[in-house]
Amino acid sequence: MIIDIHGHYTTAPKALEAWRNRQIAGINSPSEMAKASELKISDDELRESIESNQLRLMRERGLDLTIFSPRASFMAHHIGDFQISSTWAAICNELCYRVSELFPDHFIPAAMLPQSPGVDIATCIPELVKCVQEYGNVAINLNPDPSGGHWTSPPLSDPYWYPIYEKMIEYDVPAMIHVSTSCNACFHTTGAHYLNADTTAFMQCLTSDLFREFPTLRFVIPHGGGAVPYHWGRFRGLAQELKKPLLKDHLLNNVFFDTCVYHQKGIDLLTGVIPVDNILFASEMIGAVRGIDPETGHYFDDTKRYIEAAHINADERHKIFEGNARRVYPRLDAALNAKGN
Repeated sequence: MIIDIHGHYTTAPKALEAWRNRQIAGINSPSEMAKASELKISDDELRESIESNQLRLMRERGLDLTIFSPRASFMAHHIGDFQISSTWAAICNELCYRVSELFPDHFIPAAMLPQSPGVDIATCIPELVKCVQEYGNVAINLNPDPSGGHWTSPPLSDPYWYPIYEKMIEYDVPAMIHVSTSCNACFHTTGAHYLNADTTAFMQCLTSDLFREFPTLRFVIPHGGGAVPYHWGRFRGLAQELKKPLLKDHLLNNVFFDTCVYHQKGIDLLTGVIPVDNILFASEMIGAVRGIDPETGHYFDDTKRYIEAAHINADERHKIFEGNARRVYPRLDAALNAKGN
């Protein structure tokens, strides 16, 4: 089985974006605020949006199952207040759940949280609980910078985040550390802000003793870990200067990286530097990089090709494609086992 741990609902019916635009407009004109009950999206619309996009490409590329969460750039936690984010998160999470119900063999949901800058992170717990208990979510997406590129939140090692960590541990779900849209003109959303955040999150973990406090907490850092694999020697050296344990002991029982790296040499670097036990297959299709690479004639985000061509053995390839995902996402493993997979 090939499990893609990083999928977003980037192809949701246009009615979703139209509703969101009305919600945002209503922030300054409360009498015109869109109501959740006014959003009408049929099962047929959901089917069409998936069958002609993600599912079509999964079949063409030989992928079996995708962990499916709301579109990352649409989370936009910096817009409005907690109530705005709460309503928006509930709508987006329900749509991903409905997709998983329509295509249970191909999609399983992960939740966005209704984060809001400066608001107690514990306010996100009811949505997390609902998504795990009622929707069967196997993970969450956690935004370390809900301000949208201004980094006003404390680092991930700060007790501010502990209520979410405690609930993650209770439910045995990992968090993908994933920012949303940048509203800072200095940082392009997908080309800079995402990769900056991946690297920043890793460094926040490195400089702390977070995993001594929470030894079973698990983070997935997407987009191949940002700059982390390329600068592994720098991070090893910094850990040494800070009198931290070796990175394999300090972080690698708790931090994992996906394969959303869109060229062969990048994947070769990732698999040559990061232990295979810490790499999980992902493509993030249909996402930030949707075109065809003129050097190969294949889509940039057809990452399965890169894993197949990497200099790793069959056992290592199995770990990346399936084994590691089932270990890092225990609720996914349980769901698959319940189906006899």
